[in-house]
Amino acid sequence: MGDMLEIQAGKIAETKGNADEKKFAGQMITDHSKTSSKLKQMVSRGTVKADIPASLDSALQKKLDELKDAKADDFAGQYDSMQVSAHKDAVSLFQRYAKSGDNPKLKDWAGKTLPTLQHHIDRAEAMNKNRN
Repeated sequence: MGDMLEIQAGKIAETKGNADEKKFAGQMITDHSKTSSKLKQMVSRGTVKADIPASLDSALQKKLDELKDAKADDFAGQYDSMQVSAHKDAVSLFQRYAKSGDNPKLKDWAGKTLPTLQHHIDRAEAMNKNRN
């Protein structure tokens, strides 16, 4: 669901965001599309047993709807802080799984994905700081 949120929020930011947000959004769409694709491959091959959600849960959909409805003056504050928070959550989840996950292939994938997610946090924090 995190990838879905990042991709959909990125598409909104590509139209509503400033130059930094548009560039960041493009990278989020690319990177999170790749991680979703890799995870879906592992599930379809039977490497990982999981249900891939078809849509966002209600809490994430609410965040996305608020982003869609944000006025131009409010968009940066909502998008930038959403990106910092979402990526901190993702890094925490991936760190825990890379350290102690029960599926070796998924554990390896989580570890290999971590540097990209950590880079996303750095960029999101810089974007958020530059806005303030």
